[in-house]
Amino acid sequence: MIERRCAIFLTPLLTLAVALAGSAGSAGTTVPSAMGATTPHAATASTSMIDHLDFGSFGGGSNPQVNYNPYSPNVLTPGYTFEPLYIINTYNCSPTPWLATAYRWANPRTLVYTIRSGVKWNDGRAFGPADVVFTYNLLKRQPALDLYGVWQALASVSSSGSTVTMTFKAPAANMFQRVNNVLIVPQHVWGSVSDPVKYTNTGAVGTGPFKPTSFNGQELVLSRNASYWQAGKVRVAQLIFHNNQGGGQVDQLNLATGKYDTNAMFVPNIQQVYISKDPQHNHYWFPAGGSIALGFNLTKAPFNDPKFRQAVTYAIDRQSISNKAEYGYVATASQTGLTLPRQKDWLAPGISNQGMVPYDATQAANLLAKAGYKKSNGKLLGKNGKPIEFTFLVQNGYTDWIQASQIVQQNLQALGMTVNVQTPSPDQVAAQTSVGNFDLAIAVHGGSCSMYDNYHDMFYSKASAPIGQKAISNFIRWTDPNTDRLIDQLQQTTDVSSQKRAVYGLQKILINEFPTIPLWYGAVWFEYSTKHATGWPNERNPYAGPGDPLLIITHLQPAQ
Repeated sequence: MIERRCAIFLTPLLTLAVALAGSAGSAGTTVPSAMGATTPHAATASTSMIDHLDFGSFGGGSNPQVNYNPYSPNVLTPGYTFEPLYIINTYNCSPTPWLATAYRWANPRTLVYTIRSGVKWNDGRAFGPADVVFTYNLLKRQPALDLYGVWQALASVSSSGSTVTMTFKAPAANMFQRVNNVLIVPQHVWGSVSDPVKYTNTGAVGTGPFKPTSFNGQELVLSRNASYWQAGKVRVAQLIFHNNQGGGQVDQLNLATGKYDTNAMFVPNIQQVYISKDPQHNHYWFPAGGSIALGFNLTKAPFNDPKFRQAVTYAIDRQSISNKAEYGYVATASQTGLTLPRQKDWLAPGISNQGMVPYDATQAANLLAKAGYKKSNGKLLGKNGKPIEFTFLVQNGYTDWIQASQIVQQNLQALGMTVNVQTPSPDQVAAQTSVGNFDLAIAVHGGSCSMYDNYHDMFYSKASAPIGQKAISNFIRWTDPNTDRLIDQLQQTTDVSSQKRAVYGLQKILINEFPTIPLWYGAVWFEYSTKHATGWPNERNPYAGPGDPLLIITHLQPAQ
């Protein structure tokens, strides 16, 4: 989506939030340090330390105030000061030990962590299992802080020696990623806070590699935590964020002129706008995210006919969408619901062409005719004898989606359908689809490291609702006992081979029944410069996803 961007380095656990924006000095320029002095941008030979990198804008809304509460919607930036037990790599989904060194499922209801020793909070106090237990129980006492809904499934959290045990109310293999999204806070600070929801946490005591040292409403400076438990891996002295409300055009200008060290934004014609300005140092990587799909209202005819949906699957020219609406940045999506190739290990054996459906208008027309759909005066008729005409709701301002919808419109009109594209506000689209007041809309699903979430959110019957009532997430109203059974299996088993068998079954349902029609993979926008720092992840070395800032910051090295 062109008009939306991820706050990759600002708030790593709240993806699809605000854009990275701001400015950074280029080589030979100076910027204010935390104490108001000026320092060179580049690394110095004596320290082999990058003086600073600029990671764009901070959070806090339109009137930002000092707020380092990692659970607050107005937090300036929590991602480098607070840490989780494990980091789930957003690209390859591998779990990386962080504040915990190991985990094991004692049984499907019991998850046991071994907590890392030798870690200190940035005020010098020791970190330990009691802080972990305190943090999770804090979220239980204050549901507004439970951003990932972990206590919907948790029954208790306790510690013994160096271990922390999480006991769940029911089998909870699906909760692993969510519990590891939680950022840990110190009991010795938060234990005496009377209102944790309103607490602004000005001291910002955390275990992470950086701590806020300066904020004046316009600039936020984070300085390296010299006592960080893996300080030797952190080669950046300061991270600088700015209050930049100039919008996407200003962001693009700053990127093009080399003022950013990194950013996460859509840029049309990136080769000309960005790469050509400094081919030696300017780079981008746009790995695939979730599937952007057609989502019909499956309670209405003809959309409730899988043969009709199968024909539509062949009718769409996905490559034109990729080339014209997405500037060729993205790949066409698999009907399996997987994000390929990075989730290829979950691909069911025997699926032809990895579930990629070719554009074949002739095949689409033949499938419609075989399924009993006839034409009259160039119009495709439904089984009720009336011309097939429907509305396609697309969010206003989502310019790439609108361009894609126009290609879909043309493709389906070539088969005799009348498709009326309407572009109400995003809030209006959400309101209409949630209660089932629509014909066709864009459905986004998959792409995460939780196979349970990837299939549950759009296809689980209990995530839907009757027409007129708000669906939790399954707004297409897909209801199928076999789908529910396989999703339940993903929740109940921690055995990977058993999970894969369930995912194989779900893929076959999507391929045979076409509850949605994936078109392309949403890109994770990521631009970076190697002028001041090297070691960024990319397609040649995807050691992390763009949304893994703690993994990235511990890999960056001064440019030579």
